[in-house]
Amino acid sequence: MGSEKQVSRLANILVNHSVRAKKGEIVRISCGEPAKPLALAVFREVLHVGAHPLFSVGFDDAQRIFFEEASDAQIAHLPPTKLYEAKRIDADIVIVAPGNTRALSHIPPKKLADKRKAVKPISEIILRRVRWVLTNYPTESLAQETDRSLPEYEKLYYRAVDQDWGAMARMFRRAKRILENSSRVRIVGNDTDLSFSIRGRKAIPCAGECNMPDGEIFTAPVENSTEGKIYYEFPAIYGGREVSGIRLTFRKGKVVDASAEKNESILKEMLAADPGARILGEFGIGANPGVTDFTRDILLDEKMGGTIHLAIGRSYPESGGKNVSAVHWDMIKDLRGEGELHLDGRPVLRTGSLFGKVPPGMKGR
Repeated sequence: MGSEKQVSRLANILVNHSVRAKKGEIVRISCGEPAKPLALAVFREVLHVGAHPLFSVGFDDAQRIFFEEASDAQIAHLPPTKLYEAKRIDADIVIVAPGNTRALSHIPPKKLADKRKAVKPISEIILRRVRWVLTNYPTESLAQETDRSLPEYEKLYYRAVDQDWGAMARMFRRAKRILENSSRVRIVGNDTDLSFSIRGRKAIPCAGECNMPDGEIFTAPVENSTEGKIYYEFPAIYGGREVSGIRLTFRKGKVVDASAEKNESILKEMLAADPGARILGEFGIGANPGVTDFTRDILLDEKMGGTIHLAIGRSYPESGGKNVSAVHWDMIKDLRGEGELHLDGRPVLRTGSLFGKVPPGMKGR
């Protein structure tokens, strides 16, 4: 949905800012059928820059049927054509437009994790050599997850998209210098006192290149350095299932105790997926002033200004992280009402703003 002007503007951002498509390149457009208006706008924009659009269209029901009926051998299958595609495309614009965000909530988490393991070679190629971006196309299902009508959700979503990405990039350049010159992170707050090292790690600013909306800066904790405990005010969503009231305790880098107020069994199953699942792979700081409320969608929620997020499992190699896992599960800590983020003993996030005020041109409520 959304106005034609909003959809066209988003398509322009995705093609020209996010993946920077160039003449002669192959640009894959990965989407489901509900995303047709945005997919066609992206298709048109790709043609305008002289690149070659390639559609990859799927259906929610097909994914559900696959996980309900596929054999172990089919779950473990690595599609050779998708592997070939990953090696040949130059950019991938992934549009998420679910008809039902809970379509896979009845699928055992192990099945989902096993499929991720099977296609990991494809994921690694995409991450390593392809310029990619992930975005939403607003649907009734996404709106329902936020307890909003579709017009209200569209207003929230396009506000988060309609930022001054140049101003955000400039703010993040300063944040990058500060993070890369710091050694120890400490997070304090409600039932939380957690610390870890980021010495020698790279900070990756995200100003609309791989996610849209965007607005975070992240790095990787040193794998054996995490100590202490953390409580997450917001639920973590995995495979459409909500795990809330999560508490994790770390010792020598690993989760040694884990509990949740709802769906604790899912949390423990994911932590047991492989040895790397108990280690932090990412530490990120949200800074998009257009994202002000929890939406149950990690694409937006991890960008929320005044929050931090930590992912158990796989780290991103570009940040210097070395943790390997089939799991990468972001969990969000709210520091807006109570809590602080310290770097080497200095508070850098206290009032919901990161390293200073929101830059001019960046839009909040």
